[in-house]
Formats: sequence, C-alpha cells, structure tokens
Amino acid sequence: MNEKAGVVFSIAKENAPVPYCTISKNVVSGKNSITYFSLAANTDISAESHPERKLLMVNGGYLEVFTREAQSRFLKEGEFILLPSGITAGMRSKEGVVYTEIALQKEDGMNQAIKAGEVFKLADLLPYQDGKIVNMDVVKGEGMKFALLAFDKGTGLSEHAAPGEAIVFALDGEGIIGYEGKEYPIKAGENFHFAKGGRHYVKANGRFKMALLLMLE
Repeated sequence: MNEKAGVVFSIAKENAPVPYCTISKNVVSGKNSITYFSLAANTDISAESHPERKLLMVNGGYLEVFTREAQSRFLKEGEFILLPSGITAGMRSKEGVVYTEIALQKEDGMNQAIKAGEVFKLADLLPYQDGKIVNMDVVKGEGMKFALLAFDKGTGLSEHAAPGEAIVFALDGEGIIGYEGKEYPIKAGENFHFAKGGRHYVKANGRFKMALLLMLE
C-alpha cells in the first residue's frame, strides 16, 4: 500500500487540489485497486465505462457524478456512491474535491442496504447503541473488506494484529488508536494506516464512528 503507516493523516489535506489540474494517486494496485483523485475547481474527468463496480468516497469538497443521459448525483464530504459495472459516468467539481475510488470485483459481496446509484452518508448507515459496538460489513470479498463501526463511549477493540494492510476513515466524534505501543488521537475527517501484522487497538472516550478498509491476501 502506497501510504505511510503509524501516523494520523488526512487524505483530503495531503492530496489537496492543484489549480486547473486533476491528479490521481494509486494507493493499491490489483483487482481491488484504491486510488485518490483530486479535482481542482471547474475541472472534470470525462465520462467512461468500466467493467467493474466502483465505490466512491468523498474525503473533502464537493463532487458531481454525471452520466451521458445527463443524470447527476452530488456528494459532499463523508458521502459515498456505488457505481454499477458498465455505466458510463464522469466526475466534475465546481469548487474542488478529493475522493477515494475503490474498484470492486463481481464476486465481492455488497450489503443489501447499499443501493447502486444512491448517495449515502457513511456515518448515517449504522446507529450508536448504549454500551455496545455496532458493526456493518459494507463490502466483503476475498481481496478486501470494507466495514463500518460505531463505538459507544467507553467501548473499544482489544489489541490484535492486522491480517492485512488497512486504512481507517474517522467519520464521527473522536477516538484513540493504539498502534505498536503508542496512542494516536483521531477525529472525524482524519485517517490512519495499519501495516500488515501491526498490533493495534481502538478506544472511544466519547461516541466514535469509523470505516475500515482492509486489504486481504
């Protein structure tokens, strides 16, 4: 994974748009590729058709997803959309945007709560429950897993080793990530990368929601 491990960072801030340009950064290659895109204000990526499904997550700014049929969906920070395979779609932004694109394979299972073409706010997909941790697998396949977790105050995950490389997307509130003997406060809009085998835990001093994108081998 082309991302630094063991530090809190921001995909949006570290991939800020450059005036008049569109920029891409490949983070993971292969079948379940992960790419960051930065679109400056009033730039676009032409409509194209792809054989695989695409999951788009906005890290910062505003994104318009448009089709040849002149249909548009608008996303802001914290929202995502599933694009079905074969659809001809393009991306543009009037104000600038940073988003993450994940390629999904035909065999990757998708939670039935997710409807292709609909815009979802990640943090709204699962509730908090008193004294509990709520988990939802959004995508699950042989090569990757994308899950959401909601921690009530005082709950957490005990220390364990990561079975693969992973990126955390903090969605709501604040939490603490323990990684290789150190603690890192993290808040909504920030990210963290676990290396494969990295020992880590999660604590929620207050209520905290996060997404976990885990790459499996």
